[in-house]
Amino acid sequence: MNLNSGDTAWMLSATALVMLMTPGVGLFYGGLVRKKNVISIISLSFIAYALVSVQWVLLGYSLSFGPDIMGFIGNLNYLGLREVGLENSDLTMPELAFVMFQLTFAAITLAILTSGVAERGRLSSFIIFGVLWTTFIYDPLAHWVWGGGWSARLGALDFAGGTVVHISSGFSALALSIVIGRRSGFGEYDMEPHNIPMTLAGLALLWFGWFGFNAGSALAANSLASNALLVTNTAAASGALGWLFASWLRAKPSSTGMASGAVAGLVAITPAAGYVDPIASIIIGVVAGLLCYRAMLFRLQRGLDESLDAWAIHGIGGLWGSIATGIFANSSVNGYSGLLYGNLEQFSVQVIAAGAAMIYAFTATLVLAKIIDVIVKLRVREEEEYVGLDISQHGEEAYA
Repeated sequence: MNLNSGDTAWMLSATALVMLMTPGVGLFYGGLVRKKNVISIISLSFIAYALVSVQWVLLGYSLSFGPDIMGFIGNLNYLGLREVGLENSDLTMPELAFVMFQLTFAAITLAILTSGVAERGRLSSFIIFGVLWTTFIYDPLAHWVWGGGWSARLGALDFAGGTVVHISSGFSALALSIVIGRRSGFGEYDMEPHNIPMTLAGLALLWFGWFGFNAGSALAANSLASNALLVTNTAAASGALGWLFASWLRAKPSSTGMASGAVAGLVAITPAAGYVDPIASIIIGVVAGLLCYRAMLFRLQRGLDESLDAWAIHGIGGLWGSIATGIFANSSVNGYSGLLYGNLEQFSVQVIAAGAAMIYAFTATLVLAKIIDVIVKLRVREEEEYVGLDISQHGEEAYA
């Protein structure tokens, strides 16, 4: 094995950056809920991280990156990280560093979809759901794209998780919210965010951590990581401005809209970060801000209570980013070209891969959530929802 100390140091740093994104999600969501549920929603992100940390070591890594079974999932050769050690001939870092890096991706994906149970989800049921969802939905999707599955063989590009992380979490959150039902009083009385500065603090952690998320996916301290870092920042800024100005046409420019637009830009550039140039990242970010803003308005018009907008931002943003990769991929960046440079096949492959991930994540989550709801009930009782999940699920108050 050709270990490189620079690559190893960068990947350890990138892993720490991505880990920060999970509490960042918690704070981002925490500011958007009512004050009686802020402990609950932030705790779900930490619980998601803890659950996946154990699941990934026991079997998640093996299912995602183990030897292929029919293009769908990895086998159990690496169960409990058996046969996984410090050396891997394909990496310039210890394999355990790669294991940990990928663990943080799986953890934040589960944290994102907690949006679907915000302010009415039963903690014990979410723990069961989280373990099963990571095992049967996230792990197969990771294998499809990064573990040598059918999507990788088809030639689909996903540099840092547009399909694996964002399409899966966004459309799964939508399915979960449909099964669990609307919050009591949704659409009837005010459910405004209780602490916008907390949401902005969450955005700061997400934006900062995303440099590790995307640039770290180069798996080396090289020029590709530098490109990924630059286009990530550019798309985030473009998405923030796109959403901000679009919302300004309807009302006053809100800071939460700006924050949502920044996340939309970050989501959309994720699959493309290693394949597009800075000018393309501006277009990807602006379109993401506009498109995700429109998706949020559509959700409101349809009365869908996925009110932290994982679907509108991560689901739709990830879908756009995956397709945009097939449009703007520039061979001068990483050897791959997209539709803009005459490669219709790559564009077609991106559409197929993104569509398959969307359908699988939504359908499988819908089935899994319904089964769990029948057996143990996903939702708290009405009186527990009324007093708030902080008290009914945790016995704590955020603001005494």
